[in-house]
Amino acid sequence: MIYLDHNATTPVDTEVRDAICEALDVFGNPSSSHVAGQKAHRLVEGARKAVAGLIGASPEEIIFTSGGTESNNLALIGFAQSFGKGHIISSRIEHPSVANPLKYLEKQGYAITLVGTDHNGAVKPEDILKEIRPDTILVTIMHSNNETGVIQPIKEIAAILKERGIVFHTDAAQSAGKTPLNIKELA
Repeated sequence: MIYLDHNATTPVDTEVRDAICEALDVFGNPSSSHVAGQKAHRLVEGARKAVAGLIGASPEEIIFTSGGTESNNLALIGFAQSFGKGHIISSRIEHPSVANPLKYLEKQGYAITLVGTDHNGAVKPEDILKEIRPDTILVTIMHSNNETGVIQPIKEIAAILKERGIVFHTDAAQSAGKTPLNIKELA
């Protein structure tokens, strides 16, 4: 069999499987002060440090969730609701874990603008710039497309938004571990 859906899931590497099995034997609450809790705490913090290193972040900046969908929901809906009503810009090619929260926010009264892509599937920074309004509170553009592999011009988009004080969210789930990521360089 030829398997061509590695972006969705892949066979587990033996080394990874062994690490998971070892971690499953550590059942203590990582917030508890007993020996099992301390061991679990060390495992969680080791994982946090490893993830931070993967994307050029500080361990304190890493929050674990159940996965990309929960993370995107938390980031998008959480930010928007804490800010209040406003305008959000995204693209027509976003993963459902971004597109669906945006549909929800639109029903809640947020204005959503979706920009298109060029013939290669890339969002053009100038198209984002054209859609910015005085009430724009957030822009969310995927880092790389899970179906086409196109890497979006995130650094350029981030520069435009930083200059205007607009918060930027990027879903980099498909990029992590496949292409170098440094969030400090993207911001």
